[in-house]
Amino acid sequence: MAKITTVSSEGLRKLQEELEYLKTTKRKEVAEAIKVARGFGDLSENSEYDEAKNEQGLVEARIAEIESMLKNVKVIDESAIATDRVNVGNRVKVYDETFEEELEYTIVGSSEANPMEFKISDESPIGKALIGSEIGEVVKAETPGGETVMKVLEISK
Repeated sequence: MAKITTVSSEGLRKLQEELEYLKTTKRKEVAEAIKVARGFGDLSENSEYDEAKNEQGLVEARIAEIESMLKNVKVIDESAIATDRVNVGNRVKVYDETFEEELEYTIVGSSEANPMEFKISDESPIGKALIGSEIGEVVKAETPGGETVMKVLEISK
């Protein structure tokens, strides 16, 4: 069974744009790089050719990955996001009891996760711990850095 990819409407748009870029622009760039590298002669000792072929493989793999994600995508209906319990699409303010600080996370699908922007995946240890919790609830997450204890302060859209 294929994995369902949960995304926001913005995340869906970004995936579609990336796919379009890879198919139209990046494929042509890589094909041109292969063509130029072939002109350098013996392909068995041609590092430019090897590099271009490797890049082609990466581009095609990413295209296949995005196409697979788009076949099994679930777009979050942002108007239907509730704020009584934490779910994908919510912004969650927590008090991290381990580090004694307030943090605000946005819970997103795994394809949109960006820890630098505090967008955490619903599949991450902290995301999993927060999903389903209510305001005032204390949750524990087992992270690679050890156990984190957080109290849910606020849930919003």
